[in-house]
Amino acid sequence: MFSLYAECVVDGKNRGYVSFDNECFKLTLDNTDGFVKGALIAKKNFIFSKIMLKNFLRFENDDLFFANGYQAWTTSREFSKFDKLNGLIAPAMINPQLKHFAGLSGDYHFENYGEVGHFHSYTYCYFRKKDSRNITLYGSKSERKGFTIFDVDMTGGVFCIKKDVEGLSLKAGEEYDLFDIAVISGYFDEVMDKYFYDFVGCKTPKIKHLSGYTSWYNYFQNINEDIILRDLEGLDRVKDNVSIFQVDDGYQQAVGDWLLTDKSKFPHGMKFIADKIHKKGYKAGIWLAPFNAQVDSEIAKNHPDWLIKHNKNGKKMLGCQGWGGAYTLDIYNPEARQYIKHVFDVVLNEWGYDMVKLDFLYSQCIEPRNNKTRGEIMCDGVDLLREACGDKWILGCGVPLGACMGIFDACRISCDANKDWKFDVKNTSINSLLNLLKINAEIPSSQNAIINTVFRSHLDGRAFCNDPDVFFLRDINIGYNENQKLLHGKINSVCGNVLFVSDNAGDFDERKIAYLNEFFTQKDYKINLAQYVAKDEIKLDFTENGIEKSLVFNLSTGESNVRACI
Repeated sequence: MFSLYAECVVDGKNRGYVSFDNECFKLTLDNTDGFVKGALIAKKNFIFSKIMLKNFLRFENDDLFFANGYQAWTTSREFSKFDKLNGLIAPAMINPQLKHFAGLSGDYHFENYGEVGHFHSYTYCYFRKKDSRNITLYGSKSERKGFTIFDVDMTGGVFCIKKDVEGLSLKAGEEYDLFDIAVISGYFDEVMDKYFYDFVGCKTPKIKHLSGYTSWYNYFQNINEDIILRDLEGLDRVKDNVSIFQVDDGYQQAVGDWLLTDKSKFPHGMKFIADKIHKKGYKAGIWLAPFNAQVDSEIAKNHPDWLIKHNKNGKKMLGCQGWGGAYTLDIYNPEARQYIKHVFDVVLNEWGYDMVKLDFLYSQCIEPRNNKTRGEIMCDGVDLLREACGDKWILGCGVPLGACMGIFDACRISCDANKDWKFDVKNTSINSLLNLLKINAEIPSSQNAIINTVFRSHLDGRAFCNDPDVFFLRDINIGYNENQKLLHGKINSVCGNVLFVSDNAGDFDERKIAYLNEFFTQKDYKINLAQYVAKDEIKLDFTENGIEKSLVFNLSTGESNVRACI
């Protein structure tokens, strides 16, 4: 039986409520077998701060809780009551400005981290016993009324269902559907099918399997026409297993100025590149961060009125730390909205790209605004992107997953992989330092990428086609040993269906070509069970073309039995 706690601003005063029928509102709760539904009627004008349903549950030592992170990059896994969900590192908490900057990509400004046994999950969660394939899932039907957050204190025996309604104002007599939650118990795959297909209404994604190349993880922004065309030719020896070639960040003059191609790097323009890709028989993909405008971009300088402003001080709000900082275009500004549509019209219809990888989408909903919750804003942003792209493929990235399930064709399910497996005192590269610092749960990390890839594998083919990010086989510009490379490639191919490398395969010897073909080849995979068996050690039981296999690996060292699984 759920109890209620809510905080509202009424008549200019902050007030808390524990009654379902109070002076401010009436919440009718229907908590029957299989559903938790809550409809609210306002009695007065008020502004929401928070609302939650609270229940008491008993947790044993072998109970596990799956926490789906805030967005695509955020660490997502199963936790026991002895684990801890880490937030920002201590130095980032020194002052509010530093905390805000370090936490831009996550939920650190409105959720809590760092207590043993205390976890939170977005849109859906599940409970299960260790070694069991039976689960009980709680899942929201939609995030259009606000993000749904499932909060559990496994040491204190408390389970809460929260709605992120910060900043939402209601008028007397107004109705608002707060909660529409399914509660489904049973065998893992059957429960997931019921939730995603029957309750949420997802359709089988148009993309089933993609394999090919993306430029980012070898060159970052330092790409040019010669590099792209050389690496395109380099795939010839595996072309039977290649379906897509993607140009990532670096072709544009500045983030936001998508149609101003850097002519010194791409003198023949981006249509020329798409045509070259198509001649190879591949789909052409291209990267954009459609909501963002670099601080020194032409868009930011010429159209400051298009940019989101902070609620408190009215200043332009940074949405990303990258590129020296980037602002965010306001999708509710008609001219900014039209600009976004025009960009996609050119990229998809004039340049001829088949798929767009859309990044840093979370930046649209960092703060609630216009009497809209973060969840509603993110859903509106996803709808705009789907409208602008029509039937062309969308690969989402850096997006809260509940807003795009059943809408995007494919989606990243992990943070960026790191070019270094772990920190090495002999390696002072920025990638190695990032692996050491782990500033937040979204920072590039090969370990976190693998964790998410394994524990979000159930999304593949249900919510969208899973993109677990890249794996590596090259020998230069990389901090992996061969066993680590093979482990990452195998995990990606078992648990995902968007398989990218950033290597120039033209440099590969025959053994690497054989491995690349092995990982790119579409197979019939089924996950039987994935769980931690020790600290930093995961066991992945799966079936490959009808043959049962078990992959056991250590996240810290990369040691595994992967060669027995290839």
